[in-house]
Amino acid sequence: MPVSPPSAPSASSGLSRMLAAFVREHWRAYAAAGAMLSCIALLTVWIPRQVGHVVDALVAGQLHGPGLLRQLGLLVAAGLVIYLLRAGWRLTLFKAAYQLGARLRTRLFARLALQGPAYFQAQRTGDLMALATNDIDTVEQAAGEAMLAGFDGTQTLVLVLAMMTVGIDWRLGLAALLPFPLMGLAFWWISQHLHQAAQDSLTRFGDLNQQVQESLAGVRTLRALGLVDRSRARFGELADRAAEASFRSQRWEAAYEPAVGMTLSAAFAIALAVGGWLVARREISIGQLTAFTMYLGQLIWPMFAAGWVLALLERGRAAWGRLAPVLDAPLTLADEGRAALPSPAPLQARGLTYGFPGARRPAVEGVDFTLPPGRTLGIVGATGSGKSTLVRLLLRQAEPQAGGLALGGVPLPELPLATLRAHIAWVPQEPFLFSATVAENIALARPQATQAEVEAAARLAAVHDDIARLPQGYATEVGERGVTLSGGQRQRVAIARALLSDAPLLVLDDALSAVDTGTETAILDHLRELRAARPDRSVIVIAHRLSAVMDADEILVLKQGLAVERGTHAELLALGGWYAAQWRYQQIEASLEAA
Repeated sequence: MPVSPPSAPSASSGLSRMLAAFVREHWRAYAAAGAMLSCIALLTVWIPRQVGHVVDALVAGQLHGPGLLRQLGLLVAAGLVIYLLRAGWRLTLFKAAYQLGARLRTRLFARLALQGPAYFQAQRTGDLMALATNDIDTVEQAAGEAMLAGFDGTQTLVLVLAMMTVGIDWRLGLAALLPFPLMGLAFWWISQHLHQAAQDSLTRFGDLNQQVQESLAGVRTLRALGLVDRSRARFGELADRAAEASFRSQRWEAAYEPAVGMTLSAAFAIALAVGGWLVARREISIGQLTAFTMYLGQLIWPMFAAGWVLALLERGRAAWGRLAPVLDAPLTLADEGRAALPSPAPLQARGLTYGFPGARRPAVEGVDFTLPPGRTLGIVGATGSGKSTLVRLLLRQAEPQAGGLALGGVPLPELPLATLRAHIAWVPQEPFLFSATVAENIALARPQATQAEVEAAARLAAVHDDIARLPQGYATEVGERGVTLSGGQRQRVAIARALLSDAPLLVLDDALSAVDTGTETAILDHLRELRAARPDRSVIVIAHRLSAVMDADEILVLKQGLAVERGTHAELLALGGWYAAQWRYQQIEASLEAA
């Protein structure tokens, strides 16, 4: 199950701390945007006052011809300056806000890249993808539009209220403000509902994302089993739920506008009534009343800004409540090693034991072996005997519960993960190819490799001829997950990728299962040649077909996690145990297939 979001108060305080730290770091951009907004606010409150003076001068017959044109020109110039400053603050601010989005995405990816398999077993890929896109976009808006809109709205509100109450008439100002406390109460009520609606909307989007990811990844299976219509119906159901949740969120967000509209309508009615009474008593002029109503109209933006800011912050708070647990999640595998890797570095296993949570017996128990540099170790056994678990422990995808593994006498936890993984070239049974060219997939570990080196690795993996027959050869795009290649071709491209790397330890985790025996023989012959050329490179071959390990210097036979047999191919045949019986069975099977 996904990580549960923290409570609303902790999410709110966490978002506030993060935004405060970001603003401190980028204070120049925020200060420049704030200065431009201050100029905008001053010009905005100057315009109604100037209009009031112009109206009074016109009523008194004191403004004519050139003077009137000059006053109108000043008003137009002020409007043009406001336009330019608004464009300037948006460009300055959003550049900084986009940097926050990029930083959060980088931080999220870096954190996920350090997590072990156990973490991803408890997470949904669709949710993690939604965090990297929709949720971070929402936090980005809170850092950009919400913060500066709040600053702009607050500043404009203060200046406009000052001009209304001090600059014109305090009685008229206080009377017009009577409906505003009710609007504040309405804003609080709307915000409470909006937070929950926004959180539900983000969750539903994650569910929809998960369905898309699973359907596209398993589209072949869905087609083969005739489940396309069922998958389409499920997607439609999730899309409807996501749309409904988004509509609820937008509906609560839209509720701010009627609250503002009703408040300002009531304020205008009160202002006109009280203002008309003051004009009749000659306590204020018509120009002052005109300026006051213009100021009151300028309160529309601060009020809408308040609703907009609250909506963005509530959505940002909901998004941060989902994002923060992932960013702060403890690593499932500690990376605290600082030891240097000696050379040469023999691989040693002593009393290696590991059991899955809830299992009745360990998957690997008390396994011992030593693999010197330049030697080959074969690991065989029936399905479920612990072969792949052994590889997981070697790659530190899991930690043993007893015993341990060491390279050159250094326990694996004492080595930095980057050092350990650079030492090992691993080819899994189901290799992953990226949506890139064949050459780029082979050169993944060595991007600087020449075309000749890429082709040499492909020849060693017995896949060069297959690649040459592709439409564009090594420049052929293999598609997502290598869908344009067969299973055997994907395995051999992955083997070529491992052979091209400089890793001293090559691990083939049943990596020859999808190739025929002739191709397997060719690859094993090439590996022997490579080992002769690279006497420091060790090889671990995990296989179901015993022909893949018959030339190994030592072979381990696992059964229910225990090493029940060990020795060379000839020694194990002479022993007459599981290995010998399986060898005879596979030889008979191969002869029947050949016939």
